[in-house]
Amino acid sequence: MTLTNIQKVRQLALAAVFCGAIAALIVIETPVQLHAQAPAGPGRAVIAPASPLFTSAQAAAGKAAYAQNCATCHGANVDDGEFAPPLRGAGFIGNYAGKPAADLFNYTTMKMPPANPGSLGGAMYAQILSYILQQNGLPTGNAEFPSDATALASVVIPGTPGRGGPAGPSGGVTAGVKLPAAPKKVNPLEKITPVTDTMLQNPPTGEWLTWRRSFDDQGFSPLKQITKANVNNLRIAWTWALSPGANEATPLVHDGVMFLHSPGDKIEALDAATGDLLWQYTRQLPQGVTASVKRNISIYGDKVYLGTSDVHVVALDVKTGRVVWDEALATEKGFNLTGGPLVAKGKVMIGTGGRVPGKNYIVALDAVTGKLAWRFNTIAQPGEPGGDSWNGHTAEERNGASVWIAGSYDSALNLAFFGVAQTYDTALLAKPVNKPGVTNDGLYTDCTLAINPDTGKLVWYYQHQPNDQWDLDWVFERQVVRMPVNGTVRPVIMTAGKTAIYDVIDAETGKWIYSKDLGLQNVVSSIDPGTGKKNVDPKALPGDGQAHMVCPHAGGAKSWLPSSYNPDTKILYIPLVESCMDLTPVPEGGRGSLSTGVRWTLRPRPDSDGRYGRVEAVNMLTREVLWTERHRAPVSSGTLATAGGVVFNGDIDRFFRAYDDQTGKLLWEARLSDVPSNAPIAYTVNGKQYIAIGVGNGGAQAMTFPALVPEIQNVDRAPAVWVFQLP
Repeated sequence: MTLTNIQKVRQLALAAVFCGAIAALIVIETPVQLHAQAPAGPGRAVIAPASPLFTSAQAAAGKAAYAQNCATCHGANVDDGEFAPPLRGAGFIGNYAGKPAADLFNYTTMKMPPANPGSLGGAMYAQILSYILQQNGLPTGNAEFPSDATALASVVIPGTPGRGGPAGPSGGVTAGVKLPAAPKKVNPLEKITPVTDTMLQNPPTGEWLTWRRSFDDQGFSPLKQITKANVNNLRIAWTWALSPGANEATPLVHDGVMFLHSPGDKIEALDAATGDLLWQYTRQLPQGVTASVKRNISIYGDKVYLGTSDVHVVALDVKTGRVVWDEALATEKGFNLTGGPLVAKGKVMIGTGGRVPGKNYIVALDAVTGKLAWRFNTIAQPGEPGGDSWNGHTAEERNGASVWIAGSYDSALNLAFFGVAQTYDTALLAKPVNKPGVTNDGLYTDCTLAINPDTGKLVWYYQHQPNDQWDLDWVFERQVVRMPVNGTVRPVIMTAGKTAIYDVIDAETGKWIYSKDLGLQNVVSSIDPGTGKKNVDPKALPGDGQAHMVCPHAGGAKSWLPSSYNPDTKILYIPLVESCMDLTPVPEGGRGSLSTGVRWTLRPRPDSDGRYGRVEAVNMLTREVLWTERHRAPVSSGTLATAGGVVFNGDIDRFFRAYDDQTGKLLWEARLSDVPSNAPIAYTVNGKQYIAIGVGNGGAQAMTFPALVPEIQNVDRAPAVWVFQLP
């Protein structure tokens, strides 16, 4: 065989998987099952008559799509390909008869084409299937074949179940051949147990059940097998490639199963010890909807929950990945979902983002049925509490207050805690109007909200930064800890905004306790020691026609990359980036980064030595900084502290590193295939500890700061999960 032929075989073999996957007959979700009489003849199956399921235009378009994507393997005539089985005939039907049509549709969209799975779009997959159905003798009609896999979920493919196989001379396994038995494997899904509120509040030691492990968002692992003494022996246990795209979602692990969000609105269940795929779900997005990053998924009861790029929440069966329910969060256009759900007390709570006039929501759905439980508007409305804080503007003029990070929860208080982002129209609040009772604080921007999950009622709020004029969100993780306050142990919330000022507030009442400024900002000139009020330096305010240097950059000194808190030592490990921005007025008529008429550009801090990445250890009880580790590359992952005395973190130079939790000394590092882009986790399977981190360039953090380090080049994107273990 010549080199050219070898290359051709490799290419055809890859393409063959796509077309082979769709070798089935499908009916749509309808009270009338598909039954059609196909012309009898060689390689044809006999099927009862059916109502038309697709249009002639769909089939014609499908013919062209088939020729481009499938004919190389299956042949121009559907059943005469060199490298893949025929797509019509008795063998074709036998493979899938009696099985749900959604299984086939999902498999096709998840797996194909192999070089770029899911890339054809739902409409083109439906067209290809329409063409194949037509080639099997089904008639055309006026109704289009659907492109939504959910619509196929309850449909069974017609025909007589049996051993399928190729009806023609090529492709697939020879009909009637019995393959040797595959090695037996234990499927951890067979023994997976429901996840309860009690488990989420206090997870089993080796589990990672929320994006920050537990309801309290502390992000700390009590595992001790990997220690300061042996962490330098960490080796790769396994890796798993994800779909192309930016990857920011943290994996979950329960009962030996890892649940992953893969770019493109996909969920995968893997054996957490071996990396073997157990099931996969792919969301088929409507035409015109682009997949966006997601930062977390959730597991609760016997379901896995995800927010989708078309602003739905989907509940999947934890054992099979099949859709249990699918609920839209809003009917208006303009919302987005980039965070993820918090599930507690039987409610799936998730925040929306976007620029819809006068609206952004925290929405709660029933965890079992998906039905709407309540909805809270994070933009205070006129005539309601806080409604007079928008400088006299109408509800439709107000915007922002997105919720793009999942909330935390405390079961003792029965309160869910959410962070709210800034306004997207800073000019609305820039200059206060002179009206009695009217302020320009802009509630509930840059607030912590404490909400009763049973009712959706706001119990208290605390606004960390009124009238945010810099896009310096205060939306990140709300960590719930117990801490002595004036001699009494109290539940408190610890949270920071992009300015890297930590506010500690009482979790039951919302009362301010203290603030800790990490020294990377110049917006707040002082903080009142009695009230916590932040006094803004007038020199940092844009909108006066002058240029201003503001620290940090809008990418944040602290960002959504979460910190990790050791409840035993009271030490918080914080990932930070040292940077500033110049706010420069735009010419009249130009568009700026902020509506006050300025555009921001990135710059180092005035005292910079070229080291931008920073991991800082702060004792939150004594308020002392214990150590600071600084390095060249900006950080790009959250931190993970463990009871073994090790802190993990990753940077945009693709290094994943381990530090001594008491000194900050570098203990171990590994170069990964792409930028570490979410938060590391620790878990056990069969008594063995693992460390996992997701990679995938393209998220906001990884895209904001590379200009500071031009020698670091990350061109291709290769999202994946890396899992490490001791020998």
